[in-house]
Amino acid sequence: MALLEKVRILILGDSGVGKTSLTHLISHNECLANANSTIGCNIEVKLHEYKEGTQDQKTYFIELWDIGGRPCYQNTRNMFYNCVHGIILVHDLTNKKSQENLSKWLIEVMNSHNDFDHSQDEFDPESFVGTSKIPILVIGTKCDLVKDSNLTRRVSSMADECGAEEIILNCLMAKSLAAGTGAAVKMTRFFDKVIQAKFYTEKNNSWVYSSPKYYCD
Repeated sequence: MALLEKVRILILGDSGVGKTSLTHLISHNECLANANSTIGCNIEVKLHEYKEGTQDQKTYFIELWDIGGRPCYQNTRNMFYNCVHGIILVHDLTNKKSQENLSKWLIEVMNSHNDFDHSQDEFDPESFVGTSKIPILVIGTKCDLVKDSNLTRRVSSMADECGAEEIILNCLMAKSLAAGTGAAVKMTRFFDKVIQAKFYTEKNNSWVYSSPKYYCD
């Protein structure tokens, strides 16, 4: 079997929002009932068929980097940000603060690279999206615990600002990402977008290529 090309996607969000359960669900199509708090980084992989069903179909490895969300890890997380092809921002629908903190996660990624203006304390979505060209997906978890059904239909401000799609799901229900569901279609579209950005776009269009120190195979 030929070596498969790969992309790296960071799973970012506050501790306890369900990143590990989400990563396991995406990779194994099954639920992880008792997820432990991530120390440092946990990596899962999955095979993805790019543009499945077309003449351009090709198999790629998707690396999902579940980054530990505890504040005590903040000073060491930058080691995981050297090569980024896509970002999944995760927030807990029952925890409004976790949604508000999504901008802080993008700022943290931005501050680990020299391509951005580090003098800015506030997140500038136009600067990030325009400079990085990194596809973003926003996922709201624990929808089963939300009493107000309107909250599960509202697009997060971060998704709106970054022009990203948003998925609302229950990570403890396998059918949340079952083939053919709206969530699964959005996830597939996001993976295709990440692959498209890395392998089918000119290299100078993305900061993961713009400097050799950030390049990874």
